[in-house]
Amino acid sequence: MTKAATRKLSAERSELGEGPHYDLWNDTVWWFDIVGLKLFEHRFETAETISHSLPRMASVIARIDDKRQLLAMEDGLYQRNISNGQLALMSPLEADNPATRSNDGRVHPSGRLWIGTMGKNAEWQAGSIYWFDGVAPRALFRKITIPNSICFSPDGRTAYFADTAVNAVWRVALDAATGLPTGEPEPFLTQTDLPLGGYFDGSVTDADGNLWNAAWGGGSVSGYSPDGQLIRTFEIPAAQTSCPAFVGKHLDKLLVTTAWQGYDKAARVSDPGAGYTYVIEAGFAGSTEPAFRLPAGTWTDGRNEQG
Repeated sequence: MTKAATRKLSAERSELGEGPHYDLWNDTVWWFDIVGLKLFEHRFETAETISHSLPRMASVIARIDDKRQLLAMEDGLYQRNISNGQLALMSPLEADNPATRSNDGRVHPSGRLWIGTMGKNAEWQAGSIYWFDGVAPRALFRKITIPNSICFSPDGRTAYFADTAVNAVWRVALDAATGLPTGEPEPFLTQTDLPLGGYFDGSVTDADGNLWNAAWGGGSVSGYSPDGQLIRTFEIPAAQTSCPAFVGKHLDKLLVTTAWQGYDKAARVSDPGAGYTYVIEAGFAGSTEPAFRLPAGTWTDGRNEQG
């Protein structure tokens, strides 16, 4: 176990904290309370945290440019106007299936998005993982129960993803120019690789290609080398750690979201740190998250804005 300074980021608490994204250009981190229908914005320069209400569940946010963001929501993929929060639908995402919602996802170095879906009650194999280029989602993998750990090697030639329900992480070879698979998934990590137990949840890769995973139920974040060897483990003061993201102007800190979802009153008392967002200050070699790349000529005119 590695000791490091870990601090609570803000007083905001989430039932299901998820999907952190750091915008290096604005020194601002964003994350969600999925079931609480909230999007949080934390500005490091002023230490201010702003809560934005959402009209439906959302789980992934990515930069497009200074004015717009991409949001993955329970029924579709949207552009969000940063200045006023207005949403414009880009493409439906399982909108014909009210039993599912979006879950984990990240932008590939090519600028395309990988996004997972799952049953709202974690129904067995109800989810999928899609690739999105700004036009229409393309299904990559089906029959996944809880898709998580979506992240990519720095050169864009490898993707990682987990199914939390079976507690395993896979890797798959990619075309670096498009982010599309060129082979079949192969095993990368299993539950025996979790030093403090729990389940593989969200992950992010650093500049050296190491994968950092938040262990749901394990109260920790662990780093693994590209060949699957455990590097370091950091304990978090909340059992249900959910997803990490590198933050700070030097990308040397690791932010981790957590949750109190599923807790009864007694469990919430016994885990008082649950639901807060934490920052580990341990000199990480983080990497910046790429912006989502819209197809040439794509722009929303507001006619389909919602929320």
